[in-house]
Amino acid sequence: MKNLKKAVFGIVATTLAVTCSYAGDDSKLLEQAKAYFKPLPKVTPAPAYNPTTPQKVKLGKMLYYDPRLSLSGVISCNTCHNLSFFGSDDLETSLGHKFQTGGRNAPTVLNAGFQIAQFWDGRAKDLEEQAKGPILNPVEMAVPNPELVISRLKTIKEYVQLFKEAFPQDKNPVNYDNVAKAIASFERTLVTPSRFDEFLKGNTKALTKKEKEGLRLFITKGCASCHQGVAVGGTMFQKMGVVKPYPTGLLGEDLGRYNVTKKEEDKHVFKVPILRNITRTYPYFSTGKIWDIKEAVQIMAEYQLGIKLTQDEIDKIVAFLDSLTGEIPKDALTLPVLPPSTPQTPKPQL
Repeated sequence: MKNLKKAVFGIVATTLAVTCSYAGDDSKLLEQAKAYFKPLPKVTPAPAYNPTTPQKVKLGKMLYYDPRLSLSGVISCNTCHNLSFFGSDDLETSLGHKFQTGGRNAPTVLNAGFQIAQFWDGRAKDLEEQAKGPILNPVEMAVPNPELVISRLKTIKEYVQLFKEAFPQDKNPVNYDNVAKAIASFERTLVTPSRFDEFLKGNTKALTKKEKEGLRLFITKGCASCHQGVAVGGTMFQKMGVVKPYPTGLLGEDLGRYNVTKKEEDKHVFKVPILRNITRTYPYFSTGKIWDIKEAVQIMAEYQLGIKLTQDEIDKIVAFLDSLTGEIPKDALTLPVLPPSTPQTPKPQL
């Protein structure tokens, strides 16, 4: 009987020791993670010149889904940044006006406001500036000038009223700046918290053992040196090919941020993409040439960090990345009922 008691006590003591060891490891990992990441807030902070209001969000959601912001009356913001596809379109490069395709993969709009700039090359300083671009881009929504957009909206009585409610201080609220402000306000509500945020808040059980091992590798292997912050990326610009040049077919002829700054050192430099929902926003890289997340991780390790990951390490890192998949706000996924055009509304041009 004494021997049995000793055996039981030994098993219990060993179990407690192992449990305490894991708890200690989890606490250490949590502290390491906090050095690089922060939990997502409920809403994206807005600039002082465009505070978020319910009226702007309501209007912005309708405009986001309205294809009448395109010349053809076919393409909306949601076409290329489809919220049911986690804010992207699952294409290498998006289809635009008259089936034209752009030169870069459409990044997710979810959590986009946490980035230092917008577009792969960072040419837009914020969501407001970004929202103006695709509407007037001849390859995308192809409206030739802002006046056409406004002439359509002004002939729709319900939109006129919604603009008045969203921008009560403006004498002429239906204008192109306010179109962008409203869309940006809606986009700032597209925040997708995940189990990783619960982990960062102190619940170390929110992640599985494999996900924690992946997080540890993500930090120790150097991934977090670029992919950090609230959105796990989007906080800096980085050269594609730090260790060695990428194959031409992977990046194409895109010079990245050089096209904006014309500085030699900015050739092949791009904004570091956010990794929130990354396993759902394939294909990857600015060209959209890589469809497998595991292949993308392997390529990044080789060309950005100069290391060779084992398949087990890749599997664990991808498990961690999948823990970044969050919940899209339900209201954002509910299609709005758009107001009808009138006989005075300028017709679509195909």
